[in-house]
Amino acid sequence: MKERTSSPASVGRPLPRDHTQAILEITKHVAALLKGTGKPFALAGSVAAFAHGVPANFQHDTDFCLRRDDADAAVEALESGGIEMRRAAEDWLLKGRAGGEEIDLIFELARRPVSTELLERAEVRSVDSVWMPVLSPTDLMDSRLAALTEHYCDFGDLLPMARTLRERIDWPLLDRAHRDSPLADAFLYLLERLDVIGPRSATT
Repeated sequence: MKERTSSPASVGRPLPRDHTQAILEITKHVAALLKGTGKPFALAGSVAAFAHGVPANFQHDTDFCLRRDDADAAVEALESGGIEMRRAAEDWLLKGRAGGEEIDLIFELARRPVSTELLERAEVRSVDSVWMPVLSPTDLMDSRLAALTEHYCDFGDLLPMARTLRERIDWPLLDRAHRDSPLADAFLYLLERLDVIGPRSATT
């Protein structure tokens, strides 16, 4: 039998990088640095959903929420930990980069300022064996519903989160908050038709 050999194009080519694990590693590093500031913060976005048990489907970065007043302390801590920080074009977040991965420090979730009350509702969860505050399931879903627009309306991304976390989310509260928002209301209606949540008329 003819021996198989590597093609010239594949010789010396590095193995594919595990992007999921790379995001987890930078998430843990950032959390450790933010803990050192003594300021409140919370993990958000797709990594937060993963921390609550949703299957990993990471986007291109890791997201952390913090109060705008704590931005300077956070930047100082992250830069001292080897993370390159920069101002973003938007005025509601700062961006960082380390190990080829992007980091977002967010002061507003769907145009609403990150508050002390929001951060106090965060749950301490294990993220790849490192404990850190994570947005509560209700606040996580609330932020995702508030962010829906005609240009970004991905129900396919939200549905697995809703199914996984349905017993830990305050759906009546979200129904009241988003009943006047067409896209969020449409998603809640879809969840009702799929029996993910109970009849909304009985919970409002």
